[in-house]
Amino acid sequence: MADLPPLREVIARHGLFATKALGQNFLFDAQLLDRIAAVPGDLQGKAVLEVGPGPGGLTRALLKAGARVTAIEMDKRCLPALAELGEAFPGRLQVIDGDALKLDHCEVMGGEPFAVLSNLPYNVGTALFVRWLSGESWPPQWTSLTLMFQQEVAQRIVAAPDSSAYGRLAVLAQWRSAATMAMKVHRSAFTPPPKVMSAIVHVTPATMPDGVSARVLERLTEAAFGQRRKMLRQSLKGVSGAVEALARLGIDDTRRAETVSVDEFVALARDLTRAD
Repeated sequence: MADLPPLREVIARHGLFATKALGQNFLFDAQLLDRIAAVPGDLQGKAVLEVGPGPGGLTRALLKAGARVTAIEMDKRCLPALAELGEAFPGRLQVIDGDALKLDHCEVMGGEPFAVLSNLPYNVGTALFVRWLSGESWPPQWTSLTLMFQQEVAQRIVAAPDSSAYGRLAVLAQWRSAATMAMKVHRSAFTPPPKVMSAIVHVTPATMPDGVSARVLERLTEAAFGQRRKMLRQSLKGVSGAVEALARLGIDDTRRAETVSVDEFVALARDLTRAD
């Protein structure tokens, strides 16, 4: 690390600047980046997937922590800076020029378990998060997700029922994993400063409840929170058998989605999975 020039110097030399179209905001604070890299625990020798490394601020911290990093970057302007970083850590950094939304991450990681650490581009963060949590196969190949979001999105992931932030993201995140807010990051830490505050969310997979289809749960939450101000008997009437399942489970159909706990959504999905 002693031989690496400051990140600001690298960015200036390569003429890099964050672009709004790609949802970019660069972090320069080395101590903050080290703290983010430390959230999932010891990374020595472990495989890490990073999406949207940009000029490589977090990548440096991950390599410094001993990780083997696979970074997916679609901004070709950043590739020379990342290549220089790879030369400084021989054999420890693989950079893939591509769109993370279009790639099979398990295939990219060669079939081995991996942690995900990313300062996610704002414009694709939620889509990637939902993708990592979706699918019938569980536990996933990833061992943890340590992700930077806009603080509002992070609050929606860890939210409890009966709160304005509670919704589909909270249910999907909490039904078969543990999600916590690891730290908040002030907007002034970024270049350029975004208009909103940010936060780091840490997610670890748990045992998937038996007899529950992810597809059914996703359909339920999409319908329930798509019309969150309506009573369940209205918002779920388009989901076959859902209103009848509410009665079987003793869930009052005049309640609204934001009052229904994760366990109740899971029970409802289990009932509908049996009938599917």
